[in-house]
Amino acid sequence: MAAIVRTERLSKNYGAVAALADVGFECGAGEVVGVLGLNGAGKSTLLRILAGELLPGSGSVQVAGVRLGADSRAMRRHVGYLPEEPPLYREMRVRDYLCFAGALNGVPRRDLAGRVRAVADKVHVGDHLDRVIGELSMGFRKRVGIAQAILHEPEVVLLDEPVSSLDPAEIVGMRELVRSLGGERTVFTSSHHLREVHETCDSILVLHEGALIAHGTQAELGALADRERIEVEVRGTLADAARSLPAGAAVVATEDPGGGVAVLTIDLAGAPREAVVARLVASRLGVRRVEPVRSDLEGVFLDLVSADRPGRPGSRDPHADRGPDGAPTADQGDPERLEPGTELVRRQVGTRARRPLMGTGPEPPVAGSGS
Repeated sequence: MAAIVRTERLSKNYGAVAALADVGFECGAGEVVGVLGLNGAGKSTLLRILAGELLPGSGSVQVAGVRLGADSRAMRRHVGYLPEEPPLYREMRVRDYLCFAGALNGVPRRDLAGRVRAVADKVHVGDHLDRVIGELSMGFRKRVGIAQAILHEPEVVLLDEPVSSLDPAEIVGMRELVRSLGGERTVFTSSHHLREVHETCDSILVLHEGALIAHGTQAELGALADRERIEVEVRGTLADAARSLPAGAAVVATEDPGGGVAVLTIDLAGAPREAVVARLVASRLGVRRVEPVRSDLEGVFLDLVSADRPGRPGSRDPHADRGPDGAPTADQGDPERLEPGTELVRRQVGTRARRPLMGTGPEPPVAGSGS
């Protein structure tokens, strides 16, 4: 399948902070691509560059055969973009706003009314065309934002955190909508919640601190979770239990509930669980409980991004991405915490080599990205 989007060694710095570092990937036509990462990973920066809204510091971007920089306006005609905060004029009616957005994005006047109706029906706001945007729920405002992004029939649609601020019912509807956009066009949707990309996407880009640390299909990323782990509760110390394990088995997480009891999560790495339990018993550790640990994509994601957490040497300052007024940028937030002792595994998947490693307010921006 020919690549519709291609980046090579894409980098972007904000001062001393590397928002993106040597990001390279290809995505085919009709894919739904999840851009996954913790807050501050570089997701919004990547989408803004793909939208032609932001120029990279170095590297190249090509969309539908057009290179950013060589003819940026032509490239933007192939892209529809919805920022996390929909670029809407809340005082306008939905129909008027979509006509306005369509005109900005080059939709011929003779086609505009029909295109607005078709797109509104596609995103399920057809019954709300004559309502004032400010009176709509956040879920419907997001849908109007998607409508303006696809009105000029772009080959690539970029959705930045489309389910943020939505209630549970709206989230389910948004997942279905995002999924329905695939096939006809290539869709990028960003999130820091793995379930969102798992439910909607064909392939996943995992970003961490500006670096692309994994890229693959659901099946390829799922293969990283194909490991057997057990949780063992013993009477004894964590150190004694760890020393008693057979070769290959490794402790990946620990818990000390007190009372002379230790809890260990053990990656068997091919070692029979019976051998692990036998070694613990032979070491005079009272084995109180043995349970299998279910591996899933969420566990893989946490493994991938758990290196260099804030406060550790080499980690990125969580305040480094804040703007001049101290407010976090669109891509930055409080880092998520992981349990200590989590195994640190980072791999490239797919065709890449696998490698183990430890309403109101300021006037909104111009709608869409085809102007």
